Amino acid sequence: MNRLLSGALLLITLSALLTDCRKKAFDEYYGRPDNLQPPIYQVLTAKGNFKSLLAVIDKSGYKDILTGSGSFTMFAPNDAAFQKFFADRGITGPDQVDSGTAKQIVTFSLVYNAFLKVRLADYQSSAGWVPNISFRRRTTNYTGFYSDSSWNGTKYTALASNRNNTSGTNYFVLGDNNNKYITYFLDNYLSAKHLTSADYNYFYPNTPYKGFNVADATVVTPDIVAENGYIEETDKVLLPFPTVDQYLASNPQYSEFKKLFDKYMVQYILNSSASDRYKLLTGNTANVYIKSFNPGLAFSPNNENYLKAQDNDGQSDGYTLFVPKNDVLLNYINTVLLEKYSSLDQMPLQIIIDFINAHMWQTCVWPSKFANTNNIQGEPARFDASADIVDKKILSNGFFYGTSKVQQANVFSTVYGKPYLDPGYLLMTRALDQNYRYTITIPTLKFTIFMMSDQLLRSWGYDWNVTRNEWQYTAPGTTTVTTGGVPLANLQRILATHIVPTPNNELDNITGSGFIETINGEYIKYNAGKIYSVGALDSGFTVNTTGTKTAINGRVYYTDNLLVYTSKTIGNAVKLLGSASTSDFNFFYQYLFSSTNFTASTGTFNAGVPIGGYYTLFIPNNAAIQAAVTAGLLPKMSTGAPNFAPTTIPEQDLVNNFIKYHFINKNTVIPDGRKTGSFETIYRKNNGDPGVIKVISTPGSMQLADDYGRTANVIMPGSNNMADRCMIHLIDNYLQYNPN
Repeated sequence: MNRLLSGALLLITLSALLTDCRKKAFDEYYGRPDNLQPPIYQVLTAKGNFKSLLAVIDKSGYKDILTGSGSFTMFAPNDAAFQKFFADRGITGPDQVDSGTAKQIVTFSLVYNAFLKVRLADYQSSAGWVPNISFRRRTTNYTGFYSDSSWNGTKYTALASNRNNTSGTNYFVLGDNNNKYITYFLDNYLSAKHLTSADYNYFYPNTPYKGFNVADATVVTPDIVAENGYIEETDKVLLPFPTVDQYLASNPQYSEFKKLFDKYMVQYILNSSASDRYKLLTGNTANVYIKSFNPGLAFSPNNENYLKAQDNDGQSDGYTLFVPKNDVLLNYINTVLLEKYSSLDQMPLQIIIDFINAHMWQTCVWPSKFANTNNIQGEPARFDASADIVDKKILSNGFFYGTSKVQQANVFSTVYGKPYLDPGYLLMTRALDQNYRYTITIPTLKFTIFMMSDQLLRSWGYDWNVTRNEWQYTAPGTTTVTTGGVPLANLQRILATHIVPTPNNELDNITGSGFIETINGEYIKYNAGKIYSVGALDSGFTVNTTGTKTAINGRVYYTDNLLVYTSKTIGNAVKLLGSASTSDFNFFYQYLFSSTNFTASTGTFNAGVPIGGYYTLFIPNNAAIQAAVTAGLLPKMSTGAPNFAPTTIPEQDLVNNFIKYHFINKNTVIPDGRKTGSFETIYRKNNGDPGVIKVISTPGSMQLADDYGRTANVIMPGSNNMADRCMIHLIDNYLQYNPN
């Protein structure tokens, strides 16, 4: 061999040796570690007790996925689980499982991302892991395109909405497959949520809780490690859970409730992008429609994504729907919702929305938590978990309870429900919604409501302007229309006079007589079944009751007129009481109408008593006024008689201060025992502090004490005079203020 050839051979040999060394170093650094577990498919094969699952995986088309890269958690049923599955379905082995079912089994058992058991109870929030509040994970299973039909039989190629339709537009996001969730139960989650195994066994009474259950399956061997995730071996084959919407559609005993959704709450909305995708995948040119639910609902029953406030919030919560059986529902519809309507089609849609929402919770209502888990209306589940629930299911997007009763919603069962469910009281309902709805629907607060029909309101000039979307007032007998804030304020004042807090059922019987305070501080009078407001008295008419109904928090009375307010001022009310020389109010009246703080021509005060405030005026009788004159607290003549028209400023101030001290400010009180204590007057001391009167009220009597501890008694025969936002009483002594 020549020297040149020998050198070449040596160079080749050295190069090969160098290449082998480099490859070995590369493999040692970057190569697959010898101790790394194989992928999920191979681990299942090696275990030897997942032969049926492997056959199903092969048939589903997921072998490549489970032998490749990725990150999954697989709830894997063992062969014993499949033997039960085959027996239940009347088949002998995996060869009789069709590919569609195989795919359903595999995709629902496969959860995105790899989780050890210790992590499954933790929630993947946008801010990081939150421990012990998770009991669900998103699977690779989803429904996709499907055939559906509307309430009137129209056929659709459809996709489920994958968002709650809160805005009326954001109900679907293309590319989101609306994946189903699988539910599991762990000790640390139950403990953190103050739940017990009883909550689990309520849904799965035939499956013992072992500390790690997946639906009604038990995890036999947890945390089997694989290259592309973890395997949790289970003792049962699970098929995908339906959504709330799917389960409702599958069960005929809830068909009437489903009709409410289908007819009034569902729209099928054409989606061109989804249609293009469908054509690309199938070659079919059919249009695709998104099944969307009314934005007024608490949630969309076909949405698998929970609230989507965060990407993974479905890990920690879901929806709940309580659904009454057909017979129960129909009875409630016919006897309650349709008491005044001929059909559901005739009533405002909001009533149907409120009824359905009463049965919807934006959270999972656990069996032990019915009484303290509120729905979107802020009301608990008013069901007995033992007696009222006939069906219970954990579904892919929440809980479902079939019930033997209807949820008693406050909007229907309280006094508010009487005008709300009556087409003759649409205007009253609208007015209530603007102010008092959320007060009078509290079942623990009792009220008496005097009903205001649309006919009565319109006869008094009030109506809703649909074009301007506001209240309007047309003066009776004219064509002059006023809109804006004034008609609204006036109507709300009238409405408030028709709402009476009655914590002790004070107006359950109005055949007697008395006075009672309305919700806005004004008073009305009742006598022998007739009702009087100050406006009615001033106008010379009475309001007769024509019927009554009871609710869970009070009573309503139907009437033949409105309890209107008065246009007369407090001063003019005093004039009416005291202008006669024989009246026991006369001396006070004369001082008032001569006061420099009062304009007699208009009957209004110049300062201290602004129109629109609430007041109580205590008027000393003539003898008491004379006693005040004698004591030097009011101006007097040389004869000792009252000087009603003093000319000096100090004497004029005596009159003004005396009158002011007999006015309780910002409050109305009567001798009914409901208000007692110290009340500010409109009089101001030298330091600016208000003078105070102490009131001791009992039913049928009232005593007052002034700054010096002197007392005066209300004279009942001359008292309880109603004025504009004011009650006027006659007293047997004057009240003396302390200026310091």
